[in-house]
Amino acid sequence: MLIQRGVENLSITRKDVDHVAKLARLDLSENEKELFTGQLNAILKYAEQLNGLNTEGIAPTSHAMPLVNVMREDVVTPSLPIEKVMANAPDQEDGQFKVPAVLE
Repeated sequence: MLIQRGVENLSITRKDVDHVAKLARLDLSENEKELFTGQLNAILKYAEQLNGLNTEGIAPTSHAMPLVNVMREDVVTPSLPIEKVMANAPDQEDGQFKVPAVLE
């Protein structure tokens, strides 16, 4: 494919659309292939506007916010009594769920 970092004037060809459709196992009609080729090229042309931005002095980032691993504190809470849990089980044996075998 023609999409490479640092290359200007990128374009998606019909061959590129055929290749991606084959990889995704999509059976596209001729009209869809033409439509997607045009749409993808329009997206690339729109994204090329980013090349005109002055990013000098701006550090590369992977997230818009400087937050890392924002999680709630672990709190131990009581679980359901085994009787209530097993009351909803379609099949049980010795206080455990009984399920069909998945391996022979």
